[in-house]
Formats: sequence, structure tokens, C-alpha cells
Amino acid sequence: MTALIYLTLVLVWGSTWLMITFQLGVVPPETSVAYRFAIATLFMFGWVVLRGLPLRFSLRDHLFIALQGALIFSTNFFLFYLAAQYLATGLLAIVFSTSSAMTMLLSSLVHRRAPSVRALTGAGLGTLGLVVIFWPELAGVSFSGGAVAGLLLSLGGTASFSLGGLVSARNQMAGLSVRGSTAWAMAYGVLLLTIYVLLRERAFTFDPSFAYVGSLLYLAIVGSVIAFACYFALLGRIGAERTAYATVLFPVVALVLSTLFEGYAWSLTAFFGVLLTLGGNLLVLHRPAAAGAG
Repeated sequence: MTALIYLTLVLVWGSTWLMITFQLGVVPPETSVAYRFAIATLFMFGWVVLRGLPLRFSLRDHLFIALQGALIFSTNFFLFYLAAQYLATGLLAIVFSTSSAMTMLLSSLVHRRAPSVRALTGAGLGTLGLVVIFWPELAGVSFSGGAVAGLLLSLGGTASFSLGGLVSARNQMAGLSVRGSTAWAMAYGVLLLTIYVLLRERAFTFDPSFAYVGSLLYLAIVGSVIAFACYFALLGRIGAERTAYATVLFPVVALVLSTLFEGYAWSLTAFFGVLLTLGGNLLVLHRPAAAGAG
């Protein structure tokens, strides 16, 4: 079951990068993110109510849930939507894949322990594979103007996501319902974005085009409700560090979609990069057998 959840998460979130491009243009990024999670919040609360799952939490728990929502369901996505105006989605996926390393570092700082050599080696292989895959794009980036802004914004979004993952892991360790707390976290994220839109005195504009509405529904229902349910479930099953490493596979999925819909031409180096990424992923996820197990 864990492997199926992991695969679903990778495939869905790997496809959302392409969908974000259809959200840019008419509607401001913060408004699009607010729409996305307003829809997702309704679905999540409906799901929780129908399943009869807990929705009541203490004030202290709500504070941590709100922090989770601020980090993951508003700041993270808002910064990446802004970055998408400057960088190609493949490059954004590369930056986001560093959340595995960021999470390991942050987790080590919080828990005052060093990450395992196996996890560090696997993350290094995965990162190297991504560099190999996207080296032509990386080599072609001019580090001036919009490119720098895009990289800084996406790095900020990645750091926000990694911190949010650790907060979510804390909430699960405290015994909070994953789906119930996620519904509230999404609601808090929407509230924060709504306040931001109002403070900036921006109208809640909308684009009725098929591309915008279709991508919005996909991002809200599939890319948010289903994918985040998988993500937070994995946090409880395999931990924040191993779950975060799933992000190194997202650019590979994005590359496959580029091959099918954007005419991306595969090369030997790209293929080798995919093997490195998959090998690193297997290394991180592998759990050595317990001593004496028969």
C-alpha cells in the first residue's frame, strides 16, 4: 500500500507543474492559489464529514495546523506561482526537488541528529541525476534579472514546503487526524491568501476559459486533495525525510509529459540522469532488514 501511495503522489504532483502554466496571465497568482485551495478545502471538509473523522482540535493544535496551512497551502504555492512567471516549469521542479535535502537538514537541526549516510548518498545521487537530465536548461540560464528572481522565489517556496512537512509530521505525532487537520490547514491557507489579496486591494478576478477552469479543477481536486492526502499519509508511514525525497521524481514525470505534449527530445545523458534519480530514490527508501530477522 505504501508503494502505491508513493507512486500516486509522484505521478500526480509531477503533472501539476505543467498545469500551473495555464493559471498564469489574467488572474493574479495569489488569487489563483486561493481559488485552488478554496475548492480543495470544500472537498476535504466534505470527505472528513462523510467519513465521520475528527474535526475538533485544541487551541494549541489549531495553532500548529494554522502554521502548517501558512507554510504549505499558501506561502509555498504562492511563491512557486510567482516563480513560474520567470522560469520554465522543469527548472522549478529541479529547485523543488531540493526539498529532500532541505528537509533532512531541518529535521537534523530540530531533532539534533545527523542524517544517515544512506539517505545523504541517495539524495546526492537523485540530485545529480536531475542535474544531468536538465543540464542543457541549467547551462542556458542567465543569472540576471528575472532568472535570479525566479530562483530565489522557488527556493523560498521549497524551504516553506520543507518546514511545513516537519510541522505536519509533528501534528501526526501528536495524534491529530490527518484528513481533519489537513482540511483545517487548507482553510487557514485560504484565509491567509484572502487577507493578502484584500490588503493589496486586488479584485477577485476570474478567467472563464476552458484552460484556466480545467487546470484549476485538476490542481484543486487531484493535485491538492488526492495528492496531499497521499503526502500526509506517507509522512506517518515513512517519515518526513523519505517522503520529501519523493520530490526528486517529480521533474522526471514533468520530463515525460514534455516528451508527450511538448516534443522534448530524449538524449543518452537524460536517460542516464533518470537512472541516477531512480537509483537514489530506491537507496533512500530502502530499509535494511533488522538484525536477527529470519
